[in-house]
Amino acid sequence: MKVTVLGAGNVGATCAQRILEKDLADVYLVDVVEGLAEGKALDLAQAAPLLGTSRRINGGTSYDGASGSDIVVITAGKPRTPGMSREDLLTINGKIVASLARQAAAVAPGAFVIVVTNPLDITTYIAGRVMDLPRERVMGMAGLLDTARFRTFIGWQLGCSATDVTAMVLGGHGDSMVPIVSHATVGGVPLTQLVPPDVLEAIVQRTRDGGAEVVKLLKTGSAFYAPGAAVADMVGAILNDQKRLVPVSAKLDGEYGMDGIFLGVPVLLGAGGVESVVEMTLPEAELAALKASGDAVRAAMEMWSSLAGDDPAGW
Repeated sequence: MKVTVLGAGNVGATCAQRILEKDLADVYLVDVVEGLAEGKALDLAQAAPLLGTSRRINGGTSYDGASGSDIVVITAGKPRTPGMSREDLLTINGKIVASLARQAAAVAPGAFVIVVTNPLDITTYIAGRVMDLPRERVMGMAGLLDTARFRTFIGWQLGCSATDVTAMVLGGHGDSMVPIVSHATVGGVPLTQLVPPDVLEAIVQRTRDGGAEVVKLLKTGSAFYAPGAAVADMVGAILNDQKRLVPVSAKLDGEYGMDGIFLGVPVLLGAGGVESVVEMTLPEAELAALKASGDAVRAAMEMWSSLAGDDPAGW
């Protein structure tokens, strides 16, 4: 198995590290900066004997090394800075992802594609359109990350292990995301029985602000450890055909009353990629919030389409 990671910054390098640590696949790391991908790949290769993995990693500026990849992970782009929303990144990162997707399609046309670059739901749409991929083969990493943050904050509030928290965050990867409180449990006990409504609302809001909180603290970068772990989970689900029921940004074809947009929804993730989209029965308020999140993503997609024109290959 082989995974190509486009972008050797903090997110890309951490994705590569997690994939190697889990012994999932060989990795090829790509970056436009001369020596960056090659140097980080060399460092990670030298860590392999200590990690007990025989997987190989190489890096470079050429896309030729991506040939034959089973999965391509797109992480390259401008990171968020304090005060910058994910949507502010659209013009810059949209063009970057379009270029990367076009080059990846030329050397690894059969690969599944996982997009990490923000604003994630729109860049996933861009990658899928440029590469002309069916919905099962292109997806965005967002729901797993946002859900991990939600579970972490719940665990902290209750003083319990976050591994005992079962929860899901749906919707766009941004301010409109929808932590699904109605289905969240801790050791099988409904979350609403354990946490007062005002405290629960604070946890929900902190989840929405999870990425921005990291950006504010770091000052010169954005999150990469948790995103890298989320990508490795997705890679493992596909390569090992785990049939995981997890939230990812996937194209909707009528599910939840929406069509033609990429949005964080529960999917069955396995060897066929996004093998199905699962429709949860949601309370009216949460379903309305999910549709509002979809409207926000659609508006951003339409804005990008108006900038890009009709020819995705020229983006």
